[in-house]
Amino acid sequence: MKLAATDAAGRTMPPEPVLHAEALSKAYGPITVLSDVTLDIRAGEVHAIIGENGAGKSTLMKLLSGHAEPTGGTMAMAGQPVAFADAVQAEDAGIVLVHQEILLAPDLTVAQNLFLGRELSRFFAVDDKRMNRRTAEVLARVGSTARPWTVVGELPLAQRQLVQIARALLDDRKVIILDEPTAMLANDEVDALLDIVRNLRAQGVAVLYISHRLEEVEALADRVTVLRDGKMIGTWPAETLDQRQMAELMVGRELSMLYPPKRDPTTVEPVLVVEDLSVDHGKITGSFSVRPGEVLGIGGMIGAGRTELIEGLMGLRPSQAGAIRLGGSAVTKHDVTALMAAGLVYLTEDRKGKGLLLNEGLGPNLILQAMDMINPRLRLDRKKENAVVKAAVQEYDIRVRTLSIEAGQLSGGNQQKLLLAKVMQADPSVVIIDEPTRGIDIGNKSQIYRFIDDLVRTGKACVVISSELPELVGLSDRVLVMRGGRFVAELTGNDITEQNVVYAAASSGKDTEGRKRA
Repeated sequence: MKLAATDAAGRTMPPEPVLHAEALSKAYGPITVLSDVTLDIRAGEVHAIIGENGAGKSTLMKLLSGHAEPTGGTMAMAGQPVAFADAVQAEDAGIVLVHQEILLAPDLTVAQNLFLGRELSRFFAVDDKRMNRRTAEVLARVGSTARPWTVVGELPLAQRQLVQIARALLDDRKVIILDEPTAMLANDEVDALLDIVRNLRAQGVAVLYISHRLEEVEALADRVTVLRDGKMIGTWPAETLDQRQMAELMVGRELSMLYPPKRDPTTVEPVLVVEDLSVDHGKITGSFSVRPGEVLGIGGMIGAGRTELIEGLMGLRPSQAGAIRLGGSAVTKHDVTALMAAGLVYLTEDRKGKGLLLNEGLGPNLILQAMDMINPRLRLDRKKENAVVKAAVQEYDIRVRTLSIEAGQLSGGNQQKLLLAKVMQADPSVVIIDEPTRGIDIGNKSQIYRFIDDLVRTGKACVVISSELPELVGLSDRVLVMRGGRFVAELTGNDITEQNVVYAAASSGKDTEGRKRA
């Protein structure tokens, strides 16, 4: 057994870092996005990197993993200077980055994705049997139920994320960087992933863990480094920080209550009534209503049918409804454009894939969906477009270096605020938001929550679908819980608790006292 090193006074010295970064900096032209970051990454340790969106976390990860070259500073592994020309060199040195975005080939199988560019062969032919066998072993290690021969495009997002993590574990690694690894996972899948990280630590792997979920950082991390505005604020032993202290270090100020105060119950007539909505040929069904000045939360486990029900309502999936009434009038045309014109808008959970035009600027993203409302003659009016952009940037606090920036270059929080500004161009009476703060830091979360509160306090209605229980409980005036494609409970008042939501979502028993069927 190797004894821990001690100094002249007999005190235990920390192990030599497997990776050391000294004064790392990155600039794009005259704009510096990361400045003088110094940190040690040690074997057998989970080192969390936290900060608001735009703090420099992603840039730092790219520098450490060879996806970008620093404009200042140095790196060393085991005391020897290193510099990576690309990610392949970093992986050869034992450093791999698991991106937050799913970077898999959707038309290839799971095994083909894992071995892409490093296929196993036998007698000058690809050895699919051996690759499938090795893939099954790694998938089991990450708790994935995917099969090696399944085409990745057929997998749900959570399983694709696990496949991406499995790919990083295919070879022995010295440093694994996990960027928001649980953003798309259900609660049980999150627990499995945290166990995977603990096992990696026990095996002597250094894990860099980036997450907006501070409860995960608190549960996993040995040390925590905080970035703010591209600068390193400091590194602390994790046991010296609680979640509130971490949040305050991230934003540089003391946080007030994260969630706005609850509103008084409203008794006015519902602005949206949905009766007997049937989606995907009856696999998912439900009836619900929401009133002006109310936040209606929809909860349930991943796969319960929450998103599918709303996509059916919006005409994005095959569906039928007994009746849909909006503002007291029957909705006869069942599609996104007609519903938007009638006052109902939807913010998708997939802001990158379905919500925004990532290669376009702020203007096209803001005005295209409501083009006929902003420019009735469907003529492009640059002056009006610029006015819309400036107003949205100010009203929704979209933080940009220049108004000509593309949507794909914005941080996750600013993309979400842009998406919210986009749908609000239609001046809706009902706003449905699916996963309003997924992958968003705590500072931007607080802003999104206050935007939602402002909406309902001006008389609009809001429906929020969320997998984050504190968010669902903290925002909602009323909660409907789904299980197996059906609403199984309605919670109001003091019955809106995390325990009650979980019980209704996961238990097949009878409702407890205080619940009523939706």
